[in-house]
Amino acid sequence: MSSIIELGEVRDEQASVPPTRRPRVAGRPLRCAAVLLLALVVLAGATPAPQRTVTVVPASSDAQSYLAEDGVFVVDPATPTGDRYLTAYALPSPTGDAVRRRWQAPLAGVADYLDVRAERGLVLLIGVSAAVGVVQTTALDAATGQQRWQLQGVAEWTTDGGLLLMSGLADGPGSVRRVAPDTGRAGWSVPVPPPGEPGYHRGTGGVDEFVLVQPTGEVQVHDAGTGRLVRSVDTLPGDRSAAQRVEVVGDVLLLVSPGSTQVVAYGLPGLDPLWTAEVPLVAYAVDCDDLLCLVQQTGGMQVLDPATGMLRWSNPDHDTLADVRHDRLLVLGPDQRYAVRDAATGRVRTDLGRWDLAPVLRRDGPLIGMRPGAGGRLVVAELDLAAGRPRILDVLPGVVGGCQAAPPILLCRRLDGRTALWRLRR
Repeated sequence: MSSIIELGEVRDEQASVPPTRRPRVAGRPLRCAAVLLLALVVLAGATPAPQRTVTVVPASSDAQSYLAEDGVFVVDPATPTGDRYLTAYALPSPTGDAVRRRWQAPLAGVADYLDVRAERGLVLLIGVSAAVGVVQTTALDAATGQQRWQLQGVAEWTTDGGLLLMSGLADGPGSVRRVAPDTGRAGWSVPVPPPGEPGYHRGTGGVDEFVLVQPTGEVQVHDAGTGRLVRSVDTLPGDRSAAQRVEVVGDVLLLVSPGSTQVVAYGLPGLDPLWTAEVPLVAYAVDCDDLLCLVQQTGGMQVLDPATGMLRWSNPDHDTLADVRHDRLLVLGPDQRYAVRDAATGRVRTDLGRWDLAPVLRRDGPLIGMRPGAGGRLVVAELDLAAGRPRILDVLPGVVGGCQAAPPILLCRRLDGRTALWRLRR
């Protein structure tokens, strides 16, 4: 558990320096002495070179590490006897001391982990059950590591501080259950018909309603606190054979039929019919700064007015929508270059070049991009969509990638196979 202080310059590429004129020889020795004295004073008061703090996380090369707001969680690989552990470490101080182990907890019954989240006093581990092969959530006390409960399903927080668990197989029935966060004790349960998944309407701090589509075409809106059915509407009068998928974007509910060229929109909370638009093969929908971005399975986007369904602009290229920040869209082109588009018009604002995006903890946190630099180093930058340019944060030596970001902290895999924490210099 070591810490390293590194000194050096923060560079991406060699900048060209314009030629300067040869200075004229000074005619007075007194002027030369004054200039020399001034230079010495400036150098004596210069700011020290920036320091980069690197702290090695004590984890094996085949362990899984997850960065949290105040620490790092390491899931060890299974031992020959099948034992497995989760270890929680506190983040090092800005001075670069070693990471401190907070607790270690045994893990049982999980074949593989998909995510680890530290939220509201709990550590939630999302993994695949070794026994039956379904996704389950394990809840541990964030302060002590003591296991609270382990249940099938993926957890979602509600606006009133509860937890919803969505469980079930892809080709079978499922359910949405309410559980107590501290004990896992089950409350109410609402069945989910196959093969659909619920849509979640999110308020401040979590889910306040969830939406189900029955095979008959009935759309149902349930309260996330009580499970009570609060609204429903028949969307398939006279036609009971079409399968539908639900997407909730803000206060708009979208119904998408597989293979269909139509998207039908309803308003929440009243399920008022809004519009029908011709958009083929919709993969998913997201909020794009007061507009609705429908991303197609074949690539490209259709951007609609959420109130009327009117097409504002479209992009037929095979671009991938990577992120949305206010009135700017970050899109990845087929040439693996990122570009910034205006959300209202689709106009390309700037080309940011080739980057790999690091997963970030906070949805509103800065976008962190990485790319190989000179001498095997890793260039780390904030992709500023508003300014339309990358802002170099640091250039890290000996990093292979696999980074997670919670600026100014970066968790990455080193060339020697070890995992380390970097405190970025800018």
